[in-house]
Amino acid sequence: MAKKVVATLKTAGEGKDFVKIFKAVKSKNGAYSFKESIVTGEASKTYFK
Repeated sequence: MAKKVVATLKTAGEGKDFVKIFKAVKSKNGAYSFKESIVTGEASKTYFK
């Protein structure tokens, strides 16, 4: 059943437009942590600028 749901999401075209992005963020005390976000494909190009 789950395979059918995944297959229908891929054919819709909307699932392919999203990208998961990890960005390193420096805290006040100097340690790095990672911020995770899911954005569209076009917004991923401007996310790091």
